[in-house]
Amino acid sequence: MKRITSYFKAGLSRLRVWPVGMIKRLLISRAGLPSGGIHVFYGHDRLPASGEVARGGIIKFQRLNELFPNTPRCFNILYMVSSDRPAYARHLVSATHRVGAKFVWNQNGVAYPAWMPQGWEKLNAKMAELLHAADYVFYQSEFARFSVEHFLGKRTGPSEVLHNSVDTDFFSPIPNQNHSNKLTLLCIGSQYHIHALETPIRTLALIRKSNRHIRLNIVGKVYDHVREPIQRLIKELNLEEEVTFSPPFTQQEAPDIFRGCDILLHTKIQDVCPGVVIEAIASGLPVVYSISGGVPELVGEEAGIGIQTEANWEKRVPPPPEAWAEAVLTVAESRSRFAEAARQRAVERFDLRPWIERHRQVFSELLG
Repeated sequence: MKRITSYFKAGLSRLRVWPVGMIKRLLISRAGLPSGGIHVFYGHDRLPASGEVARGGIIKFQRLNELFPNTPRCFNILYMVSSDRPAYARHLVSATHRVGAKFVWNQNGVAYPAWMPQGWEKLNAKMAELLHAADYVFYQSEFARFSVEHFLGKRTGPSEVLHNSVDTDFFSPIPNQNHSNKLTLLCIGSQYHIHALETPIRTLALIRKSNRHIRLNIVGKVYDHVREPIQRLIKELNLEEEVTFSPPFTQQEAPDIFRGCDILLHTKIQDVCPGVVIEAIASGLPVVYSISGGVPELVGEEAGIGIQTEANWEKRVPPPPEAWAEAVLTVAESRSRFAEAARQRAVERFDLRPWIERHRQVFSELLG
C-alpha cells in the first residue's frame, strides 16, 4: 500500500509541473471522439453566460453555444478565434488532430508595428502556425484575409469570408422613437490607443462651438495609460459636463446603450470586423468611421459616413477632428435616413441566423 501511495503522489507531483496544454492534450486524447452529431469545443473550459461581461471572440462563442454547447473533452470540432485563443492552443490542435477531430479557425486581425511595436513578428508566427494547421478558416472580413496573406502567408486549405453577426431581433431600434434635440455621440468598446478617444473628444469640442446641445458617452474598458491623458484633455477643453464614462457591459445591457445614443463614432484605425459596429447599425445607429480595415465593408455608403484615412502598417495617422466634426454634422442633419438604412443593412447582411447556419453546414461537411 505504501508503494502504491508513493507512486500516486509522485504522479501528482509530475502532473503539477506539466504545462496545462500537455495535460489537456492527454485528457482529450484519452476521451477520443463522440459517437455522432456535432460536438464543439471552443478552447475554453467555461464560457461566460449571456448576463456576464464578455468581448470579442467570446461573444461569438456565446452565440454558437446555444446550438452547439461547449464540450471541453469529447468533441469532434475544435473551434477557436485568433483574438481569444488560449495560451495552449497549439497543444489543443495537436490533440484534436490526433483523435481525428477537425479544427476550425476564425481569423480576426494580425499584429503589425503600428498596433504592436514590439513582438508583432512573434505573435504572427504563432497565429500563422494555427492558421495553416486549420481544416477550415473563417476570415471575419475581406480586410482580414488581405492582412493575413500579407503577414501570415496565403492558405492552401479551404476558407471563406464570413462577417460577424448579431441577433437583429434583440439588437433593434425602438419603434417611432423620438430623439431629443441634444445629440448624443457614442464611443464603445475596449480603448487601448489614445487616438481612439482623443479624436472624439476633440471632435466634440469643435462641434460644441456651434452646437451646445451635444454630448459624448464613452462605454467600455478604458486602459489606465489612456484614461489619465484623456481625462486631462477633457478638463483642458472644459468638457467635464459633456463627457460620461460607463463600465464594460453585458450583451443583455448592450441594446439599451445603443438606443440611448444617436451616432456611433468608431475612430479605431484598421479595425478588422468590430462587432459593436454591427450591433450599432442593427440598433438603427448611423456610424461615422475611419475608412480603414474592415469597417467600410460593414457600414457601406448608406449606413454612415467614412473619413479618409492613411492606410499604414508602420504608424497610425488618424484623420483630423475637423473631418470628423463635418461628418457628424452631416449625419445629424439626415439622421432618420441614415438610421433606416443602417437597420436595413444589418438585417439583410449581418443577421445571426444565416451565420449560425453557415457554421452548421461547414461543421457537417468537415465531419462527412
